[in-house]
Amino acid sequence: MNNIITKEIIDGGYTYPQYRKLINDLLKEGKTTSNNHSESLIEYTKVNVQRMNRLDKTTDINEDLKREIADLEKKMIWVILAEAWCGDVAQNLPVIAKIADLSQNIDLKLILRDENLEVMDEYLTNGGRSIPKLICLDSGTLEELGTWGPRPEEVQERFLKDKADPNVSPEERSKNNQLWYIQDKTQSIQKEFLRLIKIWKK
Repeated sequence: MNNIITKEIIDGGYTYPQYRKLINDLLKEGKTTSNNHSESLIEYTKVNVQRMNRLDKTTDINEDLKREIADLEKKMIWVILAEAWCGDVAQNLPVIAKIADLSQNIDLKLILRDENLEVMDEYLTNGGRSIPKLICLDSGTLEELGTWGPRPEEVQERFLKDKADPNVSPEERSKNNQLWYIQDKTQSIQKEFLRLIKIWKK
């Protein structure tokens, strides 16, 4: 993979608190991220703010993952492609931010998908611009260490199955996803990051 993610792109990224403030400021203006400020996307964004607020308060990182993070010596940058209106971003980003906060060696940077399509198009999922997409980079060299996203593996498989079923509407597909997240209580994404960090830190 070429170094499509430059230092300039990283420097222009948002921290998690900056991203949250950006969304709140845009909502005050009747807008969301990207150029489509339709009523439906505004409503999705409002619901996502509530989801992120809830996850910020209720997510506890498990002890195995805490120990793995505590032993992390390699400095990494986690670049995440995101948009405020995306339900999967809202369900996963607060958990990833909590994980990153546990180590001074992880620098979390959020970039907006539609402002960085040249990056997004290097990290397509089955040909689609699915988000969130995390790219883990070595802080010193910007070498790619690995990726994650757009969803935990179990719900991604379920999503693809629903998508292939003509009897499942997009609305029903989205509802199924959200129900899965509620029932999973962030355990799947934490298990996946425990496994990935062990690989990335080598």
